[in-house]
Formats: sequence, structure tokens, C-alpha cells
Amino acid sequence: MANKLKLSWSVKTRRGFFFRANEFNNFISHLRDIKHEARAEIDRIVAEKGRNSLEVMPYARTLADLEGLYGEGLEFRSHGESFLEMFTSRFQPGGLYILDEPEAPLSPLKQLTLISLLKEMLASDCQFIIATHSPILMSFPDADILSIIDGELKRTSYEDLEHVNVTRDFLNRPERFLRHL
Repeated sequence: MANKLKLSWSVKTRRGFFFRANEFNNFISHLRDIKHEARAEIDRIVAEKGRNSLEVMPYARTLADLEGLYGEGLEFRSHGESFLEMFTSRFQPGGLYILDEPEAPLSPLKQLTLISLLKEMLASDCQFIIATHSPILMSFPDADILSIIDGELKRTSYEDLEHVNVTRDFLNRPERFLRHL
């Protein structure tokens, strides 16, 4: 399938990103490493040249920028809370965002919060391409839903989605499913 999909940018932009849910822990570790390195450099410069050295400025700026974006740090929140915080901090008007299973750490209520955030960003000229198994996210108003059917992308209605129907049937009568397990 990947050899049939080509992604290209019509204009150069710094707004947008590709995000895979399973890479989030690496992202948090990377931010933690950046903060640790900046603090270590500040300590080194202060030890060598004193507190008033202007050389600490870029490192102090890095720490201030990260704190401005993520507060104390994403690692100090629940997985779902840190996901939402990262999205809130990184989404910019006019951006293109490709999200792979962003619902992974989100409760149903937090998925609704994500939908609210997506709606807000759409009003700011953002575009989203989202791969999901979540019937909640798939219910996004006026979304173009595409499914892979027989190896091809085909437009599908919400009511025809397998995930929606299985979830609805399970929630209506869980005992019908669970007695076979």
C-alpha cells in the first residue's frame, strides 16, 4: 500500500508533524535528555565563568521554551494527559498533522477532548490525516472516512465501519461476546 501513497508539500512549512502513538515515550525521553543536557551545560558554564556569563543564555532559553510548551514536563502527567498536552502545545494554525492511532492512551472522555481540540484547529486552517480504530474519533463531524478494502482505499460511511458495529454490538450485549471466550 505504501508504494501507492505519495506525500508531498506544496509549500515549505514548519507547521505540522507526523506522530505515531508508539513513539511517544521516545519523544518524552528525548525532551528529558534535552533538558538534562541544557542544565548540565548551564552548570558547567557557571562553574567555569560565573553566574553572569552570557553563554548560559541559549541553554536557559531552551529550558524556558520547553517549560513554556510542556510545563514541568510530560513525564509528570498520566500517559493520556501528556498526549493531550503535547497536542495542545504543538498544534499551530495552518499545519498539516498526520496522526497514527492518537487514541491509544486516551480514555473515551479524553478522546472527546481530542475531538474538541481538532475542531478548534480546523477552524484555524489545520488539516489532519488520522489512522484510528476508535469509533469515537471516526465519528468526527464531516470527516472523510477511508477504509482499506481489498487493498484499496475506499470512502466508507461511519455506519458501515466494522469497528463501529462491533463496538455498538458489544456495548449493547457484552454477555453475547464474553460467553464465547
